[in-house]
Amino acid sequence: MAASTSIAGGRPSASARAKVLTGALLGNIVEYYDFSLYGTLAVFIAHQFFPSDNPTTELLSAYAGVVLAYALRPVAAVALGPLVELKGRKWVLLLTIVAMSLGTIGIGVLPTYAVIGIAAPVLVLACRVLQAVGAAVEYTTAATFLFEHEQGGRRNLLAGLSVASTSVGPLLATLVAFVTIQSMTEDDFSGWGWRIPFLVALPLALITLWIRKHVDETPEFKAFKAQAEAEHVKQTPFRTAVRLYWREMLKAIGLGAGQRVGSFVIQAYFVTAMVNAGFAASSALLASLLTYAIGPIPAILGGWVADRVGARYPLIIGYGLFTVATVPTFAALGGGDVALATIAVIAFTFINNFVGAPLTTAYVMSFPAEVRGSAAALNYNIGTTLLGSTAGLIASGLKGATGSDVAFGWYMTAICVVSILVAIFAMPKAVDEQLTARRAAAVRA
Repeated sequence: MAASTSIAGGRPSASARAKVLTGALLGNIVEYYDFSLYGTLAVFIAHQFFPSDNPTTELLSAYAGVVLAYALRPVAAVALGPLVELKGRKWVLLLTIVAMSLGTIGIGVLPTYAVIGIAAPVLVLACRVLQAVGAAVEYTTAATFLFEHEQGGRRNLLAGLSVASTSVGPLLATLVAFVTIQSMTEDDFSGWGWRIPFLVALPLALITLWIRKHVDETPEFKAFKAQAEAEHVKQTPFRTAVRLYWREMLKAIGLGAGQRVGSFVIQAYFVTAMVNAGFAASSALLASLLTYAIGPIPAILGGWVADRVGARYPLIIGYGLFTVATVPTFAALGGGDVALATIAVIAFTFINNFVGAPLTTAYVMSFPAEVRGSAAALNYNIGTTLLGSTAGLIASGLKGATGSDVAFGWYMTAICVVSILVAIFAMPKAVDEQLTARRAAAVRA
C-alpha cells in the first residue's frame, strides 16, 4: 500500500463538521475532567480507600493511582493505537469514552475500605486502569478524527480548540468539586458527597457517546481501508509506524518535550509549590483556577497564528519565551509576593498553551493516514509519561536538594532549548505543508 493516501469523497457539510467538532471537544473535556478529578479529590479518596494512621501514607497510596495511570498509558497506546487503523477512528473514540467514563463512575460508586476491606483500593486502581486505557488514545484519535473530517485551511485553529478543551475539563472538575463542598457540611462531603463529582461524569459521557455514534467515519480512513482490502494487504500499522516513521516520532517527542513538562507543572505542581512557599491554600487554588480559566485563550490564538504564518513560528516564539521566563517564574514562587507568583503562573500557562495547537498538529499529522493513529498515540504518550508525568517528582527532588524551585526552572529551560532546536532545524515537514499548499494555490490563482 502507498505511503500516503488521498482523501476520498467531498468535504463534509458544515453541520456534519460541527457535530464532529463537538464530539471531539466533549471527549477531551470528559478525559481531562475524569483524570484531574482524582487528583483534586485525592485527600478524600485516600481516607476512604487507603486508610492509615498516617495521613501522609494515605495520600501517597492514593497518588499511586496517578502514577499507575500514567505509567500504563504507553502500554495502552501500543495496544489500542493500531485499532485506530484496523477498526476505525470512530470505533476507537466510542471505546475511549466508554472506558474512561466507566472508570470514573466506578470510583463514584465503589464501596469503601470500611465496607469491603482490601478489595476497595484494588478496585480503585482497576478503575484508574480503565481511565488510563481510554485516555491513552483519546486525545490524538479525536484530533485525527477532527483533522481528517475538516479537509480545510484551519487545521491549527481546530487543534487550538482541542487544546482549549483540555483546560475546560480540569476547570469543570474543580468547580463541580467546589460547589459540592460548599453545598454540604464537611463531614457529609468527606463521608459521601465526594462521590457526586465522579457521578457527574455520567451525563457528560452519555451526551458525548450519542454525538459520536451519529457522525460518519473519516474519508481518509475509508479510502485507505478500501485500498488495503482491494489489494489484499495485511495491515500492520504499529510495526510499520515504528519501522518507517521512528524518526518522525522522535522529532514529535522532542518538539513537544518542553510543553509536556510545562503542562504537568501547571496541573500537578504549582499549587504544591505555592503552598510549600508559605502562600495560603486558597490563594494557590485560586491561581490554579485562573490558569484553567485563561488557558483556552492562548491555545486558540496559537492555532490562529499557526494557520496564517506556519506552525514553526509560534513554536519558536513560545519556546523562546519559555527559555527566558521559566527561571523567573519559579523564582517568583519563592519570592513571598502572592500577586507576583499568581501573575507568573498565569503567564507561564499562556506560553504553554500558545504552543499547544501546532504541537497537536505535529503529533498527528506528521504521519500518513494508514499509520496515523498508532504513531500519534505512541509518540504523544511516550512524551507524556517520560517527560510530563515525571516533572512533579523531579521538581520535588530538586527542591529538596537545593531548597529552591529555581533549580527545576533551569531543568525545564534546558528541555525547552531542545524543543526550540527541533522547531528550527528538524520540524516535521508535514506540519507546515498545509500552509505551503495554500500559498501555492493563492499564487496560481
